[in-house]
Amino acid sequence: MATSEIAVRAPAAGGRRPRRRRKQRLESLSRHLVLLAFSISALFPIYFMVVNALKKNSEFVGNQLGPPHHPVLSTLHSAFAGGDIWTWLLNSLIFTAGAVAISTLLAALCAYPLSLMRWRPSRWLLTLMIALMVIPPIVLVVPLFQMVVELNQLSTYRSVIVIYTGIMLPFSTFLLVSFFSTIPRSLLEAARIDGASTWRTFRSIVIPLGLPAIVTVVTVQALWVWNEVLIAVIFLQKESLRTLMVGLTIFNGRYQVNVPIVMAGMLIGTIPMLLVYLVGQRFFVRGLTAGGVKG
Repeated sequence: MATSEIAVRAPAAGGRRPRRRRKQRLESLSRHLVLLAFSISALFPIYFMVVNALKKNSEFVGNQLGPPHHPVLSTLHSAFAGGDIWTWLLNSLIFTAGAVAISTLLAALCAYPLSLMRWRPSRWLLTLMIALMVIPPIVLVVPLFQMVVELNQLSTYRSVIVIYTGIMLPFSTFLLVSFFSTIPRSLLEAARIDGASTWRTFRSIVIPLGLPAIVTVVTVQALWVWNEVLIAVIFLQKESLRTLMVGLTIFNGRYQVNVPIVMAGMLIGTIPMLLVYLVGQRFFVRGLTAGGVKG
């Protein structure tokens, strides 16, 4: 009886495996289809911008979604010639480089004691940093504008760089604290035994080991400052200080009928940040997952 029962049950157990495999394949296929749909929806605006930036307006009217039959670079030339794009680009580079450099330096200096030095107020300060991340920048616009006007710093580089730095500092510090916390304390103790000062330990051990998180912070900050419009519009009221994103809104109104020139201007504004991301992409994922698992 026992042998016959095993013989009867064996085919049933064997028949479950193909069903499980088919179910797993269907689940895997559905996940891939969902990811493919999200990828297409994310990449389609880039495709639309690139292909139409290489068309003449006459071709765009009859062929909006297809690739250009006769690619031209005249739209890029017209975009540079038809506006102050060089000035806008320079202003965006100044604001981005200045704010990102200061914010990253201050965040690293704050994250070092908060994560690796044992002192009681560190948790309270970190909690305060996290609370500041919740405050939306638009809430700060009115008090910041009043303060900037009273200090007679409206429409200046330094006022906007300071505002950008203050807004980005909590997130940057939080991310670096999460990564610096994964650095083994034995390395710091060994450096202290060898006679290294606090600054030398920070410069020679913490910064090299924390490079992935620092590159991630720089990339995220650069993308935000480069694409920011609200603060740039309110605090930069001189035309000579307009950033690229603010200038492109004017550019769009000026060439609303000629869409390829507008697409060319947007393509010019996208290329610098695309290069920043490509340079730091190998550190990006590791930096974003910093602190998820403490080793």
